[in-house]
Amino acid sequence: MSTKTQNHRIIFGLKVKQLRTGLKLSFAQLAEQSGLSVSYLNEIEKGKKYPRADKIDLLAKALQIDVESLTSTELTKQLAPVGVLLQSNFLNELPLDLFGIELSKVTEIIANAPIRVGAFISTLVEISRSYSLLDAHFFTGAMRAYQEMRYNYFEEIEKAVDDFLKKDKLPINGGTTADTLKFILQKKYKYQVIENGLEGYPELKDIRAVFIPKGKKLLLNENLSSTEKLFQLAKELGFNRLKIKQRGHTSSLLKIDSFDMVLNQFQASYFAAAVIIPREALLEDLTSFFQKEKWDAEALIQINRKYNASPEILYHRLTNLLPQFFGLQKLFFLRCIHNTEKNNFEIDKELHLNHKHHPHGNGLLEHYCRRWLSISLLDDMHKMQQVGKYVNTFVGVQRSKYFGTEDEYLSFTLSRPSHPKSHLNTSVTIGILIDDEVKEKIKFLEDPTIRTRVVNKTCERCPIADCEERAAPAIEVKKKENRKAVQDALKKLIGE
Repeated sequence: MSTKTQNHRIIFGLKVKQLRTGLKLSFAQLAEQSGLSVSYLNEIEKGKKYPRADKIDLLAKALQIDVESLTSTELTKQLAPVGVLLQSNFLNELPLDLFGIELSKVTEIIANAPIRVGAFISTLVEISRSYSLLDAHFFTGAMRAYQEMRYNYFEEIEKAVDDFLKKDKLPINGGTTADTLKFILQKKYKYQVIENGLEGYPELKDIRAVFIPKGKKLLLNENLSSTEKLFQLAKELGFNRLKIKQRGHTSSLLKIDSFDMVLNQFQASYFAAAVIIPREALLEDLTSFFQKEKWDAEALIQINRKYNASPEILYHRLTNLLPQFFGLQKLFFLRCIHNTEKNNFEIDKELHLNHKHHPHGNGLLEHYCRRWLSISLLDDMHKMQQVGKYVNTFVGVQRSKYFGTEDEYLSFTLSRPSHPKSHLNTSVTIGILIDDEVKEKIKFLEDPTIRTRVVNKTCERCPIADCEERAAPAIEVKKKENRKAVQDALKKLIGE
């Protein structure tokens, strides 16, 4: 069914409703005058049915309007905002169906108060333009919300991976190699995998892989690490095994045209991570890890090495499995990037399960709290690099108490240099809100060697005094104090 047909049904239904209520007719009265059933009229107004010509004639007479005006897509001034939204990508491109929301329901809400809601939507659009937000931000935001709604666990993809591992006789305990996946791509799917395929294209030095549909060529960046190469090959298998057609041609989406493209990229990446780190094997490893009485950093590193996975892939698998199989649903994932040339930190990926947790990218040009393990571990890594010490992977744990709240998180962080960008270091963090479930499942929680720190969001908004890690003055705190002083003075002056 085309978008235009759907729009016609919705617009027609809204016009019928507007005319019916304008004449102060109930459904029963309109049914009696038109000869149409109440249930059918209800379906029409909801945008689910578009009547045949003979029934339109009956409706037009009952609603005291000519057929041409009733069927026209032109809307009254009151309903004009609905028409604008239906014709825009803002509404039509959002994956409402994934969230169980009917487009007709959204437009019905708008139609009930079109002037106010239209003004509200216009305000949101203007704000998004002011902050240079693109359609891509809406699509990726919707994708993140969909992951959070599903607790980032997708049984259908897990089953597809189980089937793939079984049929192609791949190890179910981890240890799949890039050579094996390359062989499957070439043998079964007739790919041409070119190891140094981007050599001679300096403009593409930061892109990990490019897929060329003609000839099924997969061009790999010559600077890829073994774990990155493994992931790219596994993701390519994901596109094929999941029968995904609409996709991007680069390792990361450089241009996003639709939500489906974002969803498909996610599904292929999920498949790849599950191939590299099979579900049952990781569940067994995590059970043993959490049963340790003392924090064991080396054990976490060994789990990472066992699967030849990047820390990010391992941590994404943790977000897949911890809520589903350990009952640890109150958690967040953060990826933080340290640009060592500019010495600035940026959160470029995040996921919050159960609810929005404290540490997140706030979109402001402020300095994230240096007490976060995500930041402090990157800072330690860079200091070692500055004195000529090569560092592959840093691992750390911390109990983080958020200033001014009762919330405390157990945070695990792995940091490493980025590839192929040599001036970037990356950290990934899983933070689990400490509650009775965590106390029961994670035995080393009370290990006295685990450091506890009071943390906050950004330096600019933090009133903690004498903070050695402070990277900027608490200017927002000062502004808030000044505003309060003004209000207090006014109350005193006015005599309230």
